[in-house]
Amino acid sequence: MNLELTRQKITDLGVCVIIPTYNNQHTLKRVINGVLELTNNLIVVNDGSTDTTSSILKAYPNIQQVHFPENKGKGVALREGFKHAISLGYKFAITIDSDGQHFPNDIPHFINELEQNQAKDILIIGARNMSHESVPGKSSFGNKFSNFWFWVETGIKLQDTQSGFRLYPLNVLKKLNFYTTKFEFEIEVIVKTAWKDVEVKNIPIQVLYDESERVSHFRPFKDFTRISILNTWLVFLTAIYYFPKRLLKIIKKKGLKRFLIEDLLGSNDSPKKKALSIALGTFIGFSPLWGFHTFLVITLAVFLKLNKAIAFAFSNVSLPPFIPFIIFASLELGQWVLGEKISYSIEEMTTDFEALKHLKTYLVGSFTLATIGALVFGFTGFVFFSFFNKKNMALKND
Repeated sequence: MNLELTRQKITDLGVCVIIPTYNNQHTLKRVINGVLELTNNLIVVNDGSTDTTSSILKAYPNIQQVHFPENKGKGVALREGFKHAISLGYKFAITIDSDGQHFPNDIPHFINELEQNQAKDILIIGARNMSHESVPGKSSFGNKFSNFWFWVETGIKLQDTQSGFRLYPLNVLKKLNFYTTKFEFEIEVIVKTAWKDVEVKNIPIQVLYDESERVSHFRPFKDFTRISILNTWLVFLTAIYYFPKRLLKIIKKKGLKRFLIEDLLGSNDSPKKKALSIALGTFIGFSPLWGFHTFLVITLAVFLKLNKAIAFAFSNVSLPPFIPFIIFASLELGQWVLGEKISYSIEEMTTDFEALKHLKTYLVGSFTLATIGALVFGFTGFVFFSFFNKKNMALKND
């Protein structure tokens, strides 16, 4: 590794290193010295440490320092570090933890990856070898949990979403709004960055968990609960906003005809999987779960590993112009299933609908309609896609 060349690249690319720290007196100095071998573009954020951190930092008067009078959380420390880096004119920030688990000599790998992707914004996360004998079991489980939800929320599969060793594009971050303050911030920031169509990728890094000197401030119950609440909210936003927005963007870019041919008809999914996706979307669309259709169909499509685009498209059988007809069909079916006769008018259906009076009939009829619709649309889709696949194979063989 050519140190002078690396130092020059860091300067030319407008990169700084941010170290958030809280009571890591045993490892902080080693991490700082390791970074300074590569660059002086260093910002340390002392998050209200009560150990000897302040004394240690007094030995480094030439580096940028931010001190909090009391502990505010890693999320706040990182956000303040980003704000400070932006004010100093940096374009990118590499964050590295102060507990000694990361190796500063991995920084050149981030710089080389950034150099190869200068034409676009990119967020790089150092992927730890989670099978390493020093990695605690709870960290490995938490990482798998986080990776899964990140995929649900963005469609991007990563090996490691929890590593704090990262490179951030500051010009993107300064346009985003963040609300979390603790460890969950590192999830919020990568999800929202990915939603801005920024490439998020992993590169391999070294890792060391030395329990004799490492101090972890992760509180399993409290922080896991906060992360779970955040993921619930992000999945909800994904279903009602991000995924529909992304889908509409694709349709607008390709045009409806090309989208249908390439993304629906031309999908590599089997006719059975496409048909089940249609059935799911139709069932949810006809169901009485108004206000939750998009959230439910996307969430279920993800968990059932079905085609999200097809399921979402067919859930729109309940678009506003069709609602009176759906309610009418539900009431008629409900009467037939229950063997009763009720009296209602078109005016009631489009205004108050006498919801409480006819609720039982409507709910029974609605789920009956949803089941029938799912079977009919799903079977029709299966026949259509099977025929379409055979036709495509025949054309390829010719």
